[in-house]
Formats: sequence, structure tokens, C-alpha cells
Amino acid sequence: MSLTRRGFLTGCSAAIAAFAGTNLNTLAFGDPGGNGGHGGGGDVLVHVFLRGGMDGLHLMPPLGGSDRAFYEEARPQLKVPTAGNAAALPLNDAFGLHPAAAPLLDLYRDGQLAIVQATGLHVPTRSHFDAMQYIELGTPGAKNEANGWLTRYLQTIGVPAEAAAPSLAVGTLRQTSLLGAERTINLDSIGGFSLNTVSWRWRPGLRTALRQLYESGDSWRHQSGQETLNALDLVELYASPSYKPAHGAAYPEGEFGQRLQAVAQLIRLELGLRVATLDFGGWDTHEGQGNGSGGYFAQLVTELARGLKAFMTDLDGHRLTLIVQSEFGRRLRQNANDGTDHGHGNLMMVLSRNIRGGIYGTWPGLDNDQLFDRADLAVTTDYRHVLAELLTRQLNRGGLEAVFPGLPAFEPLGLVPRG
Repeated sequence: MSLTRRGFLTGCSAAIAAFAGTNLNTLAFGDPGGNGGHGGGGDVLVHVFLRGGMDGLHLMPPLGGSDRAFYEEARPQLKVPTAGNAAALPLNDAFGLHPAAAPLLDLYRDGQLAIVQATGLHVPTRSHFDAMQYIELGTPGAKNEANGWLTRYLQTIGVPAEAAAPSLAVGTLRQTSLLGAERTINLDSIGGFSLNTVSWRWRPGLRTALRQLYESGDSWRHQSGQETLNALDLVELYASPSYKPAHGAAYPEGEFGQRLQAVAQLIRLELGLRVATLDFGGWDTHEGQGNGSGGYFAQLVTELARGLKAFMTDLDGHRLTLIVQSEFGRRLRQNANDGTDHGHGNLMMVLSRNIRGGIYGTWPGLDNDQLFDRADLAVTTDYRHVLAELLTRQLNRGGLEAVFPGLPAFEPLGLVPRG
């Protein structure tokens, strides 16, 4: 068997291997046999992970006071200016947005964007792998969980048998937050999610043979094979590669825009999707981050902001909560290569029509004595508190102890108005 991407995350059976020459593009299913249960709720939770450690101090720089002075002194080349054509876009008197993030400003003013400052892990680490694993498992400091936090969330709401596509992982690999999730479609693009053979005329016969093979037993391999064929039928039947966004939405060119479109398309098909995850990488800016408001970082932010704005526009009228986060922030002080090294505290963004937009969290300050390890923005809000507030108030789900084991008591930030 030839796999252009990582195939079944649960492993491929010897029976599939017998069909040498078959090409199963970017699909994956978790082990079957989960909780099932009732459906409940119509909200879709979308999680965007900015891989590499996005520089939150560059995306939302301070505008005035002593913190502005500390920021400018620490970043003589990198600092986003407060005046001129390339100036930061004021959000309030204290903070602004990088000008490349201009598409997000309308969402912020409309109350659809909340930014939580100084968030992250209270377990400090400068390892990408460790930080991402802690965040996606939902168990900071522990790596022995068999399920990701989104998998446990799905288990608390119950996934109805009639839900054709309850969870979606967009990318070449399934995100750890969906580790252990059953009935998860893993695809890199709508057009690439197909059963390809040497000749199209043989595909119906091959699919029939595969269907008969997998229906001949009840092992997890047989179940995974059936679910994969079901997903292929579903996507090929309902999802067209020539997708036309609604409401004049214009996604940016490139992988991130393509992946957002795939999520939007599956949401609009109303096939029972409850959770979707996707990645946007390239944020590990140790060198050549850019000077002021231009350069490499600005290009990433442009793509991010345009993509998020298009996604929210496209899905206007749908019940949607979108979370954007990264594994950690960057050092306050720029390095000798016009970049920034691994840091600690960062920001999170929440986009929804059912939140109270604004800036949230406690700002710790940028004086040396206020920095974590005298180098990084400190963490004042456990990232799980943001997610927990959304789960309990926005998505109306309890069971936080099951989703985030050992989560300490907290006071909601007020992102979600009490209904």
C-alpha cells in the first residue's frame, strides 16, 4: 500500500496491505468503541493551534506608559510603532493590534473577538513538544493521558450514532487534542480526500471489494476500515472541491485558508460536526522576524487575520466558537538575529457571536521584576480557565473534571455573558 500522508492513526490492517497500489490520501480514524450517547447542542467548537510559539507581544503590543518604554528598549528593531502608516491599531488606551491584523479589528469592534492576555501553562517549559503536548492533552505536567481534551469533551456531550461526522482533524496528522477520539475524519483537503487507484474505472469494484472485506469481521481493524469507507462516501458525495464561500467571504491563498475552507464546508453541510481542529505553523521566529510592522511575522499575521475574518463571515448565522492559541510566547528582548527566543506567557483569541468581546486577563507588566524568569511575559491566567468558561457557559456543558482532570477552582473572566 502506498500512503502519501500518514494513514490510519490506529494502524493499517494486513488485509488493506493486500490491495497494493491503492492510495488512501490523508484519512485517519481513531479506535472504535466509545461512549456514544445523545447528541445535544448545535455549537461547533473549532480549535486553531499556531505551531511554533507565536509572539503575542508582537501581535498585541503595549501602546503607552512604562510598559511601552520597556517594550521599545527590549525591541529596538522589532517594535511595532505607535505612529505613522505602519502604526499599531489601537484596541484601547493600553494595547493595539499589529497593523497586519487589520481584518480582526472589525470583529473586535463588533464584539465578536475576545483577547485574553498573559495566558499559558503554569508548568514552565521552553520545549515545543512538551508545551504542545501538555496543552492538547489538557493535563499540564503530565503526559500519561490516553485521550486529548477535545476527545474527553466529546465524551461528555455524547456523540449520537446518526452524526455522520462528529469530529474533524484538518492536516496531515491528527492533533493530540483529538487523541483517542472515535469517528474522527482526518483530511488535508477536500479534493485530496479520495480513494485513488491506477484507473478510475476500477474504483467502484475496488470499493465494493473493500466494503465486503471489512464487513466480514468485527475487529477494530474491520470497524476502522468500514468507518474510513463511510467517510470517503460522505465527503465525495456532499463536499465539492469547488466550494463557494457565503456572504462574500474571501479566504487567503495558501494552506491555512484552504484548511479553514474545509472546516467551513463540513460545518455548512450540517452532518453533525461538533469539533474541528487545524494547525497553522511557522511561528518559531528565532531570526528574521521582521522590522517594525513588516517582514516575515507580518506575512503570517496577514494570512491568519484574513483567514479568521473570512471564516467568521462565511459562517455568519452558524453557532460557532473559534479558539486560537499557541504553545507559548516569545522572550521580551529580541535576540542578535532580529528574532525572539522561546518565552512563556502569551495571548489567546476567542471568536464567536455569542461572547462579550474585549481584552481580558490580568496584565503582569514588563518590568524586569514582573517578568517570568526576568525574561518573559508572566502567565496570570491558566489557559484551561479560558476553555473551561467556554465549555460551561458558551457550550452549556459541565463535567469539567472529566475534561480537565485536576483543574483548580477559578473565577470566570466574563467572556460569555450569563444568559
